[in-house]
Amino acid sequence: MDEAHQRSLRVKDQPSHQHEDDGKADQDDIGSSDGFALSGNEQGDVEEKRPPRAAVLHEIIRREGEHELKRGVAALGWSSLAAGLSMGFSLLARGLLHTHLGDFPGRFLIENFGYCFGYLVVILARQQLFTENTMTAVLPLMTEPSLGKLGSLLRMWSIVLVGNLIGAALFAYGVLHLQQFDGDTQSAFIDIGRELMKNSPLQMFTKGILAGWLIAILVWLLPSVEKTKIAIIVIVTYLIAIGGFTHIIVGTVESLYLVFAGDIRFADYALRFALPTLAGNIVGGSFIFALISHAQVRSGGD
Repeated sequence: MDEAHQRSLRVKDQPSHQHEDDGKADQDDIGSSDGFALSGNEQGDVEEKRPPRAAVLHEIIRREGEHELKRGVAALGWSSLAAGLSMGFSLLARGLLHTHLGDFPGRFLIENFGYCFGYLVVILARQQLFTENTMTAVLPLMTEPSLGKLGSLLRMWSIVLVGNLIGAALFAYGVLHLQQFDGDTQSAFIDIGRELMKNSPLQMFTKGILAGWLIAILVWLLPSVEKTKIAIIVIVTYLIAIGGFTHIIVGTVESLYLVFAGDIRFADYALRFALPTLAGNIVGGSFIFALISHAQVRSGGD
């Protein structure tokens, strides 16, 4: 009786097990038939190729900012001087393209690719550029506000800005007086500077906001586009060029060239260009983009 009862229970259990097996088979069939079933390695590939969350980018840039705030005066000074000199190549490349293109159709669009060259050198060589630091170095202060962080930020900004301006001035003076270029090219440098100085102080400020904003966008994008870094630098800085947006360091090379050539006074450079453009770059890079990006992360956005 007991054996018969056990056999009966086993028979009753068989359909249940069979049903479970059928269910698993059905799921496998569905997974394979709909084309979306992924192996463990493939799922790993998906995760690897996902763009980093905003919080990850924020943390990368914040840590970079913390590192920069701790650098010594000499390291910051030499790096920022090199960056100021390097940014002069934006004027140099534009002037040479302007001269050699002549009346070629689309000359404006082509010659402005030269504007990107200085940025490529500075960013790829990891030199200290002031408008980059308005984004990078301000995130540590926004994350942990303190008088100490504010003091470190102002110290860094001051060193980098002075070094950039000295480098830009040396480049402009050298290009003018070392007799390396013919008259047509020198005239192209003059034309580029005069075009810049057509802006009113208010235009210098508002266009400076857009330039600072775009440079901050560039800083935010670079950690996630390692393989296409050069293309991103060119795209963003080319937009600054064709938009006529004002950048404190590139514009210093262009306008001080006019000062050294006797075309404008130093007061024109300082009051009409430098001060409003500097304010605009800081507002666009720090108070707008950096603040918004920081708020996005703090609020838990991806």
